[in-house]
Amino acid sequence: QVELVESGGGLVQAGGSLRVSCAASVRFFSNYAMGWFRQAPGKEREFVAAISGTGGTISYLNSVKGRFTISRDNAKNTVYLQMNSLKPEDTAVYYCARGRTAWGTGPDDFGSWGQGTQVTVSS
Repeated sequence: QVELVESGGGLVQAGGSLRVSCAASVRFFSNYAMGWFRQAPGKEREFVAAISGTGGTISYLNSVKGRFTISRDNAKNTVYLQMNSLKPEDTAVYYCARGRTAWGTGPDDFGSWGQGTQVTVSS
């Protein structure tokens, strides 16, 4: 059974920074891609960032490139999303997800999801 627990969300002013973390209780963590998705009220869940099992391949949503950084620590079974220069449009529930394989970016490429952490950016 895979358990993903997000932490680190909160309220921040526009231009500020937050780091969200996701601790995974999963065997062979480094075998799987990890991703972050977000869902704003009234909108579809969207891909934000993904990192391959080894960390060698990374992909971002265009609107967060240069502001967000995804990373992972395979020794701690943890993936991070550092968010800088936050904008009100980044407000959403952020979900951590474990890939079905070592790489993927689409929602169907991810088989396990966390419960989400709220990130609110005030203007």
